[in-house]
Amino acid sequence: MTAFIGFCVLIVVALIGWAIAEVKYKGLGYKVNEEEAAGVAKEEAHHVVPDHELGIKDVIKTISNKGYKAV
Repeated sequence: MTAFIGFCVLIVVALIGWAIAEVKYKGLGYKVNEEEAAGVAKEEAHHVVPDHELGIKDVIKTISNKGYKAV
């Protein structure tokens, strides 16, 4: 019987925690400022997706395992 009561308490605590998380999520709004929007646009312009599949030589040119030289 004590295991059942413990399980019920666990469920109640989990539901209360879930409800608090939902209320906090709905209450907090996120707005993108101009600086972040400019950064996203710059990042998207940098990562142009080619219309063809990359070969191994193209992939080797773009991998970032070369440290500062990769940038």
